Amino acid sequence: MPIIVEKLNYAYMQGSTITKAALTDISLRIEDGEFLGLIGHTGSGKSTLVQQLNGLLQPNSGSVIVDGYNMADKKQRALGRRLVGMVFQYPEYQLFEETVEKDVAFGVKNMGIAEDEAMERAREAMRLVGLEPDRFAEKSPFELSGGEKRRAALAGIIAMKPKYLVLDEPMAGLDPLGRKAILDTIDELRSTLGCAVLMVSHSMDDMADRAERIAVMSNGSLVLEGSTREVFAQGEFLTNIGLDVPQVSKLGMELRRRGVDIPADIYEMEEMELTLIKLLNKGVRA
Repeated sequence: MPIIVEKLNYAYMQGSTITKAALTDISLRIEDGEFLGLIGHTGSGKSTLVQQLNGLLQPNSGSVIVDGYNMADKKQRALGRRLVGMVFQYPEYQLFEETVEKDVAFGVKNMGIAEDEAMERAREAMRLVGLEPDRFAEKSPFELSGGEKRRAALAGIIAMKPKYLVLDEPMAGLDPLGRKAILDTIDELRSTLGCAVLMVSHSMDDMADRAERIAVMSNGSLVLEGSTREVFAQGEFLTNIGLDVPQVSKLGMELRRRGVDIPADIYEMEEMELTLIKLLNKGVRA
């Protein structure tokens, strides 16, 4: 069963003189096993929306249903929340235990899992994110590099075996190698665990590389949704609402401005190369 968000509305300071609408009439589905990208300018409502998915916030109206559990209901929310693993921006700031293994196991033990199983889950999760337990289990989290801290925080969520993994800017502050390592880890987790991924990111190239479907937010509303190809074909629209587009899409937009017949839905380098070669072979010059 999917996550179903239907006609969701949410405002901060509801009922006060400084009420601020954050989400307006949002309807969205997150299907089993998919990789959905969520993009939007700063303040568009992305983080507010993802916090609704595991019940950290509840709608003023509308609904969030996680595998049949209504997240507005306290008892159902406790069950639905176990299915949604949330990784916030700079998750390494949440590390606090004396060893990596204990930190990764913390959330599992809070679920009421016995100590032995919790530690086994922690070690399994560490292996999945590339932190070999023999090397890292007894280390202090604060001895790790930035990328290793990010992996340890991710392992703490994975150990709880969520069905849906929600990532709010998981690569923020990492260098290109660190970004690729985290993205590769996410792909490995999807392959191994079968979990769906909802990722918030400002990097359109990361989205172009990994997402299967993209939802676009602007000023608290969902303004565009579709396959990655369909969304990035709307490059002019995206730039008009203050968003970036992948580098390949930018190239295509510039070539079209110069009169070159480049399809609007090309966003991958290999496809752009083949298209340009065909045009050159026909004698077309940019």
